[in-house]
Amino acid sequence: MNKIGFIGLGVMGKEMARHLLSTGHEVHVYNRTKQKADELVGYGAHWQDTPYDVAKATDFVLTIVGYPNDVEEVYFSKTGLFAGGHEGQIFIDLTTSTPSLAKQIFEHGQTVGIETLDAPVSGGDIGAKEARLTTMVGGKKETFDQAKQILDCFSAKVTYMGEAGSGQHTKMANQIMIAGTMVGMVETLLYADKMGLDNEKVIEILNSGAAANFSLANYGPRILKEDYSPGFFAKHFLKDLKIAIDEAEKQNLNLPGTKLAASLYEQVVDYGYGDFGTQVLIKYLKETM
Repeated sequence: MNKIGFIGLGVMGKEMARHLLSTGHEVHVYNRTKQKADELVGYGAHWQDTPYDVAKATDFVLTIVGYPNDVEEVYFSKTGLFAGGHEGQIFIDLTTSTPSLAKQIFEHGQTVGIETLDAPVSGGDIGAKEARLTTMVGGKKETFDQAKQILDCFSAKVTYMGEAGSGQHTKMANQIMIAGTMVGMVETLLYADKMGLDNEKVIEILNSGAAANFSLANYGPRILKEDYSPGFFAKHFLKDLKIAIDEAEKQNLNLPGTKLAASLYEQVVDYGYGDFGTQVLIKYLKETM
Protein backbone atom coordinates (compact mmCIF):
# COMPACT_ATOMS: atom_id res chain seq x y z
CA MET A 1 0.00 0.00 0.00
CA ASN A 2 0.98 3.64 -0.48
CA LYS A 3 2.24 6.27 1.93
CA ILE A 4 -0.32 9.04 1.43
CA GLY A 5 -0.48 12.51 2.91
CA PHE A 6 -3.85 14.20 3.41
CA ILE A 7 -4.19 17.90 4.19
CA GLY A 8 -7.56 19.48 5.05
CA LEU A 9 -9.85 17.57 7.40
CA GLY A 10 -13.11 19.47 7.02
CA VAL A 11 -16.59 18.15 6.32
CA MET A 12 -15.43 16.24 3.23
CA GLY A 13 -11.70 15.79 3.75
CA LYS A 14 -12.02 13.90 7.00
CA GLU A 15 -14.28 11.30 5.37
CA MET A 16 -12.03 10.97 2.32
CA ALA A 17 -8.99 10.38 4.51
CA ARG A 18 -10.97 7.78 6.48
CA HIS A 19 -11.65 5.85 3.28
CA LEU A 20 -7.93 5.85 2.47
CA LEU A 21 -7.22 4.40 5.90
CA SER A 22 -9.95 1.78 5.57
CA THR A 23 -8.47 0.54 2.30
CA GLY A 24 -5.12 -0.11 3.97
CA HIS A 25 -3.01 2.89 3.01
CA GLU A 26 -0.56 4.47 5.43
CA VAL A 27 -2.02 7.96 5.89
CA HIS A 28 -0.24 11.03 7.26
CA VAL A 29 -2.51 14.00 8.08
CA TYR A 30 -2.28 17.72 8.73
CA ASN A 31 -4.97 20.29 9.47
CA ARG A 32 -4.75 23.85 10.76
CA THR A 33 -7.03 22.88 13.67
CA LYS A 34 -5.24 19.86 15.10
CA GLN A 35 -8.17 18.42 17.07
CA LYS A 36 -10.02 17.74 13.81
CA ALA A 37 -7.41 15.03 13.20
CA ASP A 38 -7.92 13.27 16.55
CA GLU A 39 -10.50 10.78 15.30
CA LEU A 40 -8.37 9.80 12.30
CA VAL A 41 -5.27 9.45 14.46
CA GLY A 42 -7.35 7.14 16.64
CA TYR A 43 -8.03 5.05 13.54
CA GLY A 44 -4.31 4.81 12.79
CA ALA A 45 -3.40 7.96 10.85
CA HIS A 46 -0.06 9.65 11.57
CA TRP A 47 -0.16 13.33 12.56
CA GLN A 48 2.39 15.71 11.00
CA ASP A 49 3.00 19.25 12.21
CA THR A 50 3.22 20.98 8.81
CA PRO A 51 2.57 20.32 5.11
CA TYR A 52 6.38 20.21 4.79
CA ASP A 53 6.46 17.24 7.19
CA VAL A 54 3.62 15.53 5.32
CA ALA A 55 5.58 15.78 2.08
CA LYS A 56 8.73 14.42 3.72
CA ALA A 57 6.90 11.31 4.95
CA THR A 58 4.87 10.32 1.88
CA ASP A 59 4.83 9.50 -1.83
CA PHE A 60 1.40 10.95 -2.65
CA VAL A 61 -0.17 14.04 -1.05
CA LEU A 62 -3.85 15.01 -1.35
CA THR A 63 -5.09 18.46 -0.36
CA ILE A 64 -8.59 19.86 0.11
CA VAL A 65 -8.70 23.28 1.74
CA GLY A 66 -10.99 26.30 1.60
CA TYR A 67 -9.81 28.99 -0.80
CA PRO A 68 -7.18 29.49 -3.53
CA ASN A 69 -5.00 31.50 -1.10
CA ASP A 70 -5.09 28.50 1.27
CA VAL A 71 -3.97 26.25 -1.59
CA GLU A 72 -1.15 28.65 -2.41
CA GLU A 73 0.04 28.66 1.19
CA VAL A 74 -0.07 24.85 1.50
CA TYR A 75 1.97 24.38 -1.68
CA PHE A 76 4.35 27.35 -1.80
CA SER A 77 5.05 28.55 1.77
CA LYS A 78 8.32 27.86 3.61
CA THR A 79 6.59 25.04 5.49
CA GLY A 80 4.65 23.95 2.41
CA LEU A 81 4.56 20.86 0.22
CA PHE A 82 7.08 21.92 -2.40
CA ALA A 83 9.59 22.87 0.31
CA GLY A 84 9.35 19.37 1.77
CA GLY A 85 8.74 17.46 -1.43
CA HIS A 86 11.04 15.10 -3.31
CA GLU A 87 11.43 14.02 -6.90
CA GLY A 88 8.95 11.38 -8.04
CA GLN A 89 6.11 12.46 -5.74
CA ILE A 90 2.56 13.16 -6.89
CA PHE A 91 0.57 16.05 -5.35
CA ILE A 92 -3.19 16.06 -5.95
CA ASP A 93 -5.28 19.13 -5.14
CA LEU A 94 -8.93 18.25 -4.53
CA THR A 95 -9.88 21.83 -3.60
CA THR A 96 -12.18 23.75 -5.91
CA SER A 97 -9.73 26.45 -6.90
CA THR A 98 -8.74 28.52 -9.92
CA PRO A 99 -7.53 26.91 -13.16
CA SER A 100 -4.67 29.42 -13.27
CA LEU A 101 -3.38 28.31 -9.85
CA ALA A 102 -3.67 24.66 -10.91
CA LYS A 103 -1.44 25.46 -13.90
CA GLN A 104 1.01 27.38 -11.70
CA ILE A 105 1.30 24.40 -9.34
CA PHE A 106 1.77 22.05 -12.29
CA GLU A 107 4.46 24.20 -13.90
CA HIS A 108 6.38 24.55 -10.64
CA GLY A 109 6.13 20.81 -10.09
CA GLN A 110 7.73 20.21 -13.48
CA THR A 111 10.78 22.25 -12.43
CA VAL A 112 11.38 20.17 -9.28
CA GLY A 113 10.44 16.70 -10.53
CA ILE A 114 7.05 16.50 -8.79
CA GLU A 115 3.92 15.64 -10.74
CA THR A 116 0.65 17.35 -9.87
CA LEU A 117 -3.03 16.92 -10.63
CA ASP A 118 -5.98 19.25 -10.10
CA ALA A 119 -8.81 16.94 -9.07
CA PRO A 120 -11.81 18.79 -7.60
CA VAL A 121 -14.69 16.65 -6.38
CA SER A 122 -18.48 16.88 -6.40
CA GLY A 123 -20.98 15.14 -4.14
CA GLY A 124 -20.81 17.00 -0.83
CA ASP A 125 -20.63 15.46 2.61
CA ILE A 126 -22.91 12.58 1.65
CA GLY A 127 -20.75 11.63 -1.33
CA ALA A 128 -17.63 11.81 0.84
CA LYS A 129 -19.13 9.64 3.60
CA GLU A 130 -20.39 7.02 1.16
CA ALA A 131 -17.28 7.05 -1.09
CA ARG A 132 -19.29 8.04 -4.13
CA LEU A 133 -17.79 11.37 -5.08
CA THR A 134 -17.37 12.44 -8.69
CA THR A 135 -13.75 13.42 -9.32
CA MET A 136 -12.68 15.42 -12.39
CA VAL A 137 -8.96 15.48 -13.08
CA GLY A 138 -6.50 17.69 -14.96
CA GLY A 139 -2.79 17.06 -15.55
CA LYS A 140 -0.66 14.52 -17.37
CA LYS A 141 -2.51 11.36 -18.43
CA GLU A 142 0.30 9.13 -17.15
CA THR A 143 0.14 10.84 -13.74
CA PHE A 144 -3.62 10.32 -13.69
CA ASP A 145 -3.12 6.62 -14.43
CA GLN A 146 -0.72 6.34 -11.47
CA ALA A 147 -3.08 8.12 -9.08
CA LYS A 148 -6.47 6.77 -10.14
CA GLN A 149 -6.48 3.84 -7.73
CA ILE A 150 -6.09 6.30 -4.84
CA LEU A 151 -8.90 8.56 -6.06
CA ASP A 152 -11.08 5.47 -6.50
CA CYS A 153 -10.98 4.94 -2.73
CA PHE A 154 -13.53 7.72 -2.17
CA SER A 155 -15.04 8.18 -5.63
CA ALA A 156 -17.82 6.53 -7.61
CA LYS A 157 -16.49 8.07 -10.83
CA VAL A 158 -13.05 9.40 -11.66
CA THR A 159 -12.56 10.97 -15.09
CA TYR A 160 -9.48 12.39 -16.81
CA MET A 161 -10.47 15.72 -18.38
CA GLY A 162 -7.23 16.93 -19.99
CA GLU A 163 -4.20 19.11 -19.28
CA ALA A 164 -3.54 20.98 -16.02
CA GLY A 165 -6.47 23.22 -15.13
CA SER A 166 -9.03 21.04 -16.92
CA GLY A 167 -10.26 19.51 -13.67
CA GLN A 168 -10.95 22.98 -12.28
CA HIS A 169 -12.72 24.11 -15.45
CA THR A 170 -14.94 21.01 -15.27
CA LYS A 171 -15.76 21.78 -11.64
CA MET A 172 -16.77 25.29 -12.66
CA ALA A 173 -19.23 23.77 -15.16
CA ASN A 174 -20.50 21.60 -12.30
CA GLN A 175 -20.99 24.60 -10.00
CA ILE A 176 -22.79 26.56 -12.72
CA MET A 177 -25.29 23.72 -13.01
CA ILE A 178 -25.70 23.45 -9.23
CA ALA A 179 -26.26 27.21 -8.98
CA GLY A 180 -29.35 26.87 -11.16
CA THR A 181 -30.70 23.79 -9.41
CA MET A 182 -30.17 25.22 -5.91
CA VAL A 183 -32.09 28.41 -6.71
CA GLY A 184 -34.76 26.39 -8.51
CA MET A 185 -35.10 23.95 -5.62
CA VAL A 186 -35.45 26.73 -3.03
CA GLU A 187 -38.05 28.62 -5.08
CA THR A 188 -39.93 25.36 -5.73
CA LEU A 189 -40.30 24.70 -2.01
CA LEU A 190 -41.21 28.32 -1.26
CA TYR A 191 -43.91 28.22 -3.93
CA ALA A 192 -45.29 24.83 -2.86
CA ASP A 193 -45.40 25.89 0.77
CA LYS A 194 -47.20 29.14 -0.08
CA MET A 195 -49.80 27.20 -2.08
CA GLY A 196 -50.50 24.88 0.85
CA LEU A 197 -48.92 21.77 -0.63
CA ASP A 198 -47.23 19.00 1.35
CA ASN A 199 -43.57 19.64 0.59
CA GLU A 200 -42.57 16.09 1.45
CA LYS A 201 -44.92 14.86 -1.27
CA VAL A 202 -43.71 17.61 -3.61
CA ILE A 203 -40.11 16.44 -3.23
CA GLU A 204 -41.13 12.82 -3.80
CA ILE A 205 -43.20 13.47 -6.92
CA LEU A 206 -40.75 15.93 -8.52
CA ASN A 207 -37.85 13.56 -8.00
CA SER A 208 -39.75 10.87 -9.91
CA GLY A 209 -40.08 13.03 -13.02
CA ALA A 210 -38.24 15.45 -15.28
CA ALA A 211 -37.56 17.89 -12.42
CA ALA A 212 -35.42 15.36 -10.53
CA ASN A 213 -32.03 16.70 -9.43
CA PHE A 214 -29.35 16.23 -6.78
CA SER A 215 -30.20 19.40 -4.86
CA LEU A 216 -33.87 18.50 -4.44
CA ALA A 217 -33.14 14.88 -3.52
CA ASN A 218 -30.38 15.61 -1.01
CA TYR A 219 -31.03 19.09 0.36
CA GLY A 220 -34.83 19.18 0.11
CA PRO A 221 -35.29 16.68 2.98
CA ARG A 222 -32.76 18.60 5.10
CA ILE A 223 -34.73 21.80 4.58
CA LEU A 224 -37.93 20.11 5.76
CA LYS A 225 -36.08 19.19 8.98
CA GLU A 226 -34.69 22.75 9.22
CA ASP A 227 -31.22 21.21 9.01
CA TYR A 228 -28.88 23.84 7.63
CA SER A 229 -25.64 22.10 8.59
CA PRO A 230 -23.01 22.24 5.86
CA GLY A 231 -22.76 19.48 3.34
CA PHE A 232 -21.04 22.29 1.47
CA PHE A 233 -20.49 25.74 2.99
CA ALA A 234 -22.45 28.64 1.51
CA LYS A 235 -19.30 30.80 1.69
CA HIS A 236 -17.34 28.24 -0.34
CA PHE A 237 -20.13 28.01 -2.91
CA LEU A 238 -19.98 31.79 -3.34
CA LYS A 239 -16.21 31.49 -3.84
CA ASP A 240 -16.78 28.88 -6.55
CA LEU A 241 -19.40 30.96 -8.36
CA LYS A 242 -17.09 33.98 -8.38
CA ILE A 243 -14.34 31.85 -9.92
CA ALA A 244 -16.74 30.55 -12.58
CA ILE A 245 -17.92 34.06 -13.46
CA ASP A 246 -14.33 35.35 -13.59
CA GLU A 247 -13.24 32.49 -15.88
CA ALA A 248 -16.26 33.06 -18.15
CA GLU A 249 -15.58 36.79 -18.40
CA LYS A 250 -11.99 36.07 -19.49
CA GLN A 251 -13.58 34.39 -22.53
CA ASN A 252 -16.19 37.16 -23.05
CA LEU A 253 -18.92 34.77 -21.91
CA ASN A 254 -21.90 36.15 -19.99
CA LEU A 255 -23.57 33.88 -17.41
CA PRO A 256 -26.61 35.85 -16.17
CA GLY A 257 -28.15 32.96 -14.22
CA THR A 258 -24.91 32.22 -12.43
CA LYS A 259 -24.49 35.91 -11.63
CA LEU A 260 -27.98 35.92 -10.10
CA ALA A 261 -27.15 32.91 -7.95
CA ALA A 262 -23.86 34.53 -6.90
CA SER A 263 -25.66 37.73 -5.89
CA LEU A 264 -28.09 35.71 -3.75
CA TYR A 265 -25.30 33.80 -2.03
CA GLU A 266 -23.38 37.03 -1.50
CA GLN A 267 -26.43 38.28 0.40
CA VAL A 268 -26.54 35.01 2.37
CA VAL A 269 -22.90 35.38 3.39
CA ASP A 270 -23.27 39.09 4.23
CA TYR A 271 -26.30 38.18 6.36
CA GLY A 272 -24.04 35.96 8.48
CA TYR A 273 -25.01 32.57 7.09
CA GLY A 274 -21.77 31.73 5.28
CA ASP A 275 -20.88 28.86 7.61
CA PHE A 276 -24.20 27.10 7.00
CA GLY A 277 -24.86 24.72 4.11
CA THR A 278 -25.91 25.96 0.70
CA GLN A 279 -29.54 25.03 1.51
CA VAL A 280 -29.61 27.94 4.00
CA LEU A 281 -30.61 30.11 1.03
CA ILE A 282 -34.24 29.24 1.74
CA LYS A 283 -33.95 30.34 5.38
CA TYR A 284 -32.40 33.62 4.26
CA LEU A 285 -35.18 34.28 1.75
CA LYS A 286 -37.91 33.47 4.29
CA GLU A 287 -36.39 35.88 6.79
CA THR A 288 -35.85 38.74 4.34
CA MET A 289 -38.78 38.53 1.89
